[in-house]
Amino acid sequence: MTEKPKMIRSHLADCITNDLVDMDISVAGWIEDVRDIGKLGFVLMRDFTGMMQIIVAGDLLSQIRTIPRQSCVLVEGKVQRSKAKNVDFEIKANKISLIAKAIHPLPIDPTGRVESSTDKRIDSRALDLRDPKVSAIFRLRSSALQTIRNFLRSRRFTEVTTPKIIGTSTEGGANLFRCDYFGKNAYLAQSPQLYKEQLTVGLERVFEIGPYFRAEKSHTVRHLAEFTSVDVEAAFLDYTDVMEIVADLVRRVISDLMHLCNADLKLTWQKVTEPNTVANRNEDEAIHKMKELFGISNGSALDPLELKIEQLTYERAIDELRGQGESLSFGDDLSDMALRKLGGLHKGFYFITDWPMRLKPFYIHEKEENQELSCSFDLQFGYLELVSGGRRQHDPDKLKNRIIEQGLDPSGFVDHLRAFQWGMPPHSGWGLGFDRLMMVLTNSQNVREVVLYPRDAERLGP
Repeated sequence: MTEKPKMIRSHLADCITNDLVDMDISVAGWIEDVRDIGKLGFVLMRDFTGMMQIIVAGDLLSQIRTIPRQSCVLVEGKVQRSKAKNVDFEIKANKISLIAKAIHPLPIDPTGRVESSTDKRIDSRALDLRDPKVSAIFRLRSSALQTIRNFLRSRRFTEVTTPKIIGTSTEGGANLFRCDYFGKNAYLAQSPQLYKEQLTVGLERVFEIGPYFRAEKSHTVRHLAEFTSVDVEAAFLDYTDVMEIVADLVRRVISDLMHLCNADLKLTWQKVTEPNTVANRNEDEAIHKMKELFGISNGSALDPLELKIEQLTYERAIDELRGQGESLSFGDDLSDMALRKLGGLHKGFYFITDWPMRLKPFYIHEKEENQELSCSFDLQFGYLELVSGGRRQHDPDKLKNRIIEQGLDPSGFVDHLRAFQWGMPPHSGWGLGFDRLMMVLTNSQNVREVVLYPRDAERLGP
């Protein structure tokens, strides 16, 4: 019988507590720093849960002097209480094994002490993740996805997976990636819109979290060629119903991250705090600043689940922008500059509702009382559009007419229109740009900071 191999480490950094004092343990990670004071050395070593202090002396000190920083090592030793003010426990090493040597110079400084450009960090993303702030962003991203799934399932939505390779350029096609599919033209999907509408015929409430693709040569801090979208569609709900669902979802994500991932949030928001600011004494300054920016509180301890999200109609937005010097007429789209001005008037998250029909896709339903307006909404954070949604047109004849009005070929929608002959219920839904939401929640200034390996007009690697 083959002997089962032993784990190379017994404990993680965040497991080293008072209960382990005087016990022999083994830990593994990367050397971040070494303070050599002659006969004694203090080694700071990091794993994915945090930092450890290792004490070395004698031959081990000589050995550690030969190991480059950021090398991967295994340390065996005894836990003891530390006399340092900022370290509770340390490990007095009796053996150090070099697992993998790091070359020098490294392409970036993973400690974050020396700043690197976003492009350089992405080029070395695996190494970049050793920076505590960077790894915190992606732990928060993972937690937010879990919250979204749990929330939507609690509302009786079924998670689905729709094709990412499609046969027709159904939503216009100008921004679609074309590819060869066994000798046929195919396209990468830019949304699951038509599929999720069809699925309401049988499943009623569906959601999908997945990658989508847009062939836009954008060079902004908020656009990507490949992005993650959270899409929802629900039968027998109006646009105001699904608007409230997305508001509740945003509240739940913020609340869960604040309560369950507080330390990671602090790391991502630290740069916006001022050292001498006196914030709420019951919470960290970084969290206080975040709540203030989101409009959750003005120094109070209001729970994120009580976050108020303002609603304003498109027509009200136009009036307000005219008052800010913007020359706008009904039916004009809102430019970046206009949205920045609007975001200055409305703190935190806010909805713009009832957009003109001419600005919306063919599948959006008109308002009964004014058919120039649509049953639609966008969720904004400042100038940044996070969500677009609305009630869908479920009458097949009206839908076909809308397709023609927008200059699209109905023959490309045969399969879609066929599903509308099978008792298509009234339905509404939305799509949320998940990467943009994480950009907001982690105080990131560029959407590429919250995507592990972003794809844009200039980047196809690593």
